[in-house]
Amino acid sequence: MFENRASQRYRTMGQAKIHGVLEGEVLLKDLSITGCCLECTVHPEKIKPNEIYQVDIEPETAANVEGFSLQAECRWIRHGDYSFEIGFQVTASPKGKCFQRYVDYLAYHSSLE
Repeated sequence: MFENRASQRYRTMGQAKIHGVLEGEVLLKDLSITGCCLECTVHPEKIKPNEIYQVDIEPETAANVEGFSLQAECRWIRHGDYSFEIGFQVTASPKGKCFQRYVDYLAYHSSLE
């Protein structure tokens, strides 16, 4: 799946939340300028494909980047053995500089691996 993406996705240790819809332990599994994947252990029953949500992102502390929100459209939901993955396409980023700084941070650390 990663090979067909327009923008490379970078692994992250960030957290995510969609207020009133998806809260608690939600991991930001990967991120790019065009999309992201969230992973959670609870069923995302309120999340529907093709709907737009505000996804609040809290980057890992080492990134030294403020939290930010993305407007993103749910593209797919997958059930794994112990968790659910939800794929989003980014449609807007109100705090674009924080978003871009975080993607740059992830890209830099990815290049060191």
